[in-house]
Amino acid sequence: MKIEKAYQAIDVHVAGEAFRVIQNASLIHYQSLEGLYDKFPLAFQEEKDLLLNEPRGFAGLNGCLVVPPISRDADIAVVFFNHQGTLPVHYGGIVAVLTALLECGQLKVKDINSYNVETVQGVMPVTAMMEEGEVVSVKLESPLCHVMETDIPLSHPQLKTKYSLVQADQLYAVFNKQDFTINIQLEELADVNKWGQTVLQALDPQVKAVVLLDDAAIEEGRIKTVTFRDDRYIVRSPGFGATQACFASLLANGTVSIDGILVNESIFGSELQTEVFSQKEEGYQFKMTSRGFITGMQTFILDPTDPLAAGFLIK
Repeated sequence: MKIEKAYQAIDVHVAGEAFRVIQNASLIHYQSLEGLYDKFPLAFQEEKDLLLNEPRGFAGLNGCLVVPPISRDADIAVVFFNHQGTLPVHYGGIVAVLTALLECGQLKVKDINSYNVETVQGVMPVTAMMEEGEVVSVKLESPLCHVMETDIPLSHPQLKTKYSLVQADQLYAVFNKQDFTINIQLEELADVNKWGQTVLQALDPQVKAVVLLDDAAIEEGRIKTVTFRDDRYIVRSPGFGATQACFASLLANGTVSIDGILVNESIFGSELQTEVFSQKEEGYQFKMTSRGFITGMQTFILDPTDPLAAGFLIK
């Protein structure tokens, strides 16, 4: 084995979605977090492939590169990325990073439990509660989320249904399960997956995610969803942005009240909790609550003689 580079990573899952937190990637010069974000696709292509692709990663894995903050108000700075490239912000990634750094002693615990995380979209205030050295809950506020249009007919000959377009962290198309015979259950995953692929093909490419929403238990403050990314993979958690999009859609049609708490359960049984933080004429801001669990601490080796050094993805 010839070692060219070695990377330390902490793996964390947040409501079932997997994150790989990296702190010791190659050093490059940048004057702002936006500058690092712009340089990332080329400067860190090797790291992205090595750390996210199989056989060391998998298709659903997300990356979080932790760097010293630029802003004086921030405790840490993070650049988020996945197989497709960089992401301006990933709420689950923020939970993962705080969980990893606080539990491993790499971020000083504050008595006020409040931390500022710098992203390319600005500094985000986050509350992380700890008990006996373990992060038991993380709360963060979302940017503005608004419903763009409702009751849009789907242009597909075999699916007679309507959907809502909601702008959250990205553009979501929200469908109600009552229009379909499938159920959001693991036993019907093949049918659910087929539904998602069909709907994605019928929608405008500007739609970045599709959500199937089951609100049968809405009187109990609960919904169940499954979310498809535009690369046709299923999100492995209820999805922070998807949960906000569903809550905003339900508020728009009067199904829920603004002062309620909503719990979103994924097809895999994991949960996210959300509530309205503020209401404005343009839309809503939500407060999300979740927690992360460290699943591994690993050293990854780049061996230039490895024929699969860049990894691969099975689709």
